[in-house]
Amino acid sequence: MGTNTKIKSNKKQKEILHISGAEAVVRCLLAEGADLVYGYPGGAIMPIYDELFKFQNKLHHVLTRHEQGATHAAQGFARTSGKVGVALATSGPGATNLVTGIADAQIDSTPIVCITGQVASHLLGSDAFQETDIIGISTPVTKWNYQITKASEIPIVMAKAFYIARSGRPGPVLIDITKDAQFEEFDFSYEKCKGIRSYFPYPKLSDENLEEALLLIDQAKKPLVVWGQGVILGNAEEEFKIFLEKSGIPAAWTILGLSAIPTDHPSNRGMVGMHGNYAPNLLTNECDLLIAIGMRFDDRVTGDLSKYAKQAKIIHLELDPAEVDKNVKVDVALLSDCKITLKELNNRISAKTYPEWIARFEALDKIENDKVIHSDLFPSKEGLTMGESIEMINKYSNNDAIIVTDVGQHQMVACRYAKFSQSKSNVTSGGLGTMGFALPAAIGAKMGAPDREVVAVIGDGGYQMTIQELGTIFQQQAAVKIVVLNNDFLGMVRQWQQLFFDKRYASTEMVNPDFVTIAKGFRIKAKKVVNRNDLDIAVKEMMSSKEPYFLEVCVEKEDNVFPMIPSGASVSDIRLE
Repeated sequence: MGTNTKIKSNKKQKEILHISGAEAVVRCLLAEGADLVYGYPGGAIMPIYDELFKFQNKLHHVLTRHEQGATHAAQGFARTSGKVGVALATSGPGATNLVTGIADAQIDSTPIVCITGQVASHLLGSDAFQETDIIGISTPVTKWNYQITKASEIPIVMAKAFYIARSGRPGPVLIDITKDAQFEEFDFSYEKCKGIRSYFPYPKLSDENLEEALLLIDQAKKPLVVWGQGVILGNAEEEFKIFLEKSGIPAAWTILGLSAIPTDHPSNRGMVGMHGNYAPNLLTNECDLLIAIGMRFDDRVTGDLSKYAKQAKIIHLELDPAEVDKNVKVDVALLSDCKITLKELNNRISAKTYPEWIARFEALDKIENDKVIHSDLFPSKEGLTMGESIEMINKYSNNDAIIVTDVGQHQMVACRYAKFSQSKSNVTSGGLGTMGFALPAAIGAKMGAPDREVVAVIGDGGYQMTIQELGTIFQQQAAVKIVVLNNDFLGMVRQWQQLFFDKRYASTEMVNPDFVTIAKGFRIKAKKVVNRNDLDIAVKEMMSSKEPYFLEVCVEKEDNVFPMIPSGASVSDIRLE
């Protein structure tokens, strides 16, 4: 209980709390089960931090080294725990530093609540010190935001914030609280939000549309499932697995859908999209039925929309009505929580097999294996590859680690080759493609799943965008394993420059610092690998460590990631070299 808390009785002799707005914020967090928050203090949010100090035995605050790190850590925590992540920041630059992580959470449907301090209400609009209109700035990238100017608003607004963040299609919410509202005292009571007028987060499944979908599934000769993160967010992994096994339909994933079913599941045919697998990309334009589950037809998945699956009937299982017909016109929309929809389908579909259709996948898989995969994982050349580095992590994690990736070539390689045995194991920045995401997100991922190994796989470019979060890892002693695949380039941009800009490597070659020395400066165990003969023992040592560990793997400077669909091309134009 805060030191300024007063208890009084109302006319019904019920004890109520008379407390400050700042204490109310902390009590709201605890009432919502948020006992872990990330943030960075400052003047406008200092009253809340004062209360966090008083409640530190109940609520653990993680001091990140930058506010962007706080949002990414909150994202990582949400992605592995299934809970709402929380990030705190002060006004002005503190608040604006959250925006990248908020935008990332918005496009990747990650539930986080961000709380920012604001100048006193009488100063709003006066350009006061560290005043910024964070409500106006964040409106396009939040599911909801609200500015509190009276302490009495705090309980109902906080309850709405958590309800909106986690319900329906999840997303980020930002609450901005003026400093005088944090100091103001009021009679506090709290009730969780169970619904909001005019907000309907869970559409009701149409029986008519369900019948149409069942008929299309029954008639299909060459069906294909493409699934996304909606399966994971809907906690529908078991229903999805039953659907695949009963229907016999081959399935492919978007990068955010990865790990919803085990990598070695027989229905799993790999990744779709720009650097996805050969078979599912090509056969998207040969299937007669495309069943999209919890995915939004992102441009990196579809390529040229005018040539995407034009021969196929399309069924879309989706929770968010705004995503239906947004990019791809579908024949049947099954609007509902996919857990509910899949249960209904499972009760009524017939068991089938598609031997000739599956054989088509297997033939194309062999082509990709011979031309790309074998040389990525078992290279004959002297230099190390990213692929063999990921394969070594698989070996010593027993395919059971959470892999957190940044953005670039290493991300595509990790998504292609990392092996998973359980859900919520792949944490990456998908829609926004945020370099600097992985290191702080790995901190949150480890805290969200403390009993699991967490490996952050990062490129040398993205690593340096949030390298200061090594300080957070050291202070918290978060046992994150950090692998930097160093090719001394901004590798993905360099690949495009090589293939499409006549090898004009404009501002992509990196002159890097001594990463091992930097890690040791934060008292983190560190090692550098240059030769293949040293990779096995180094990864083994890293994975067996109970403490934070940094491993730099120097890989080939000009290796490219294939397959690849050139920007704006059709999925049928996928290149193997």
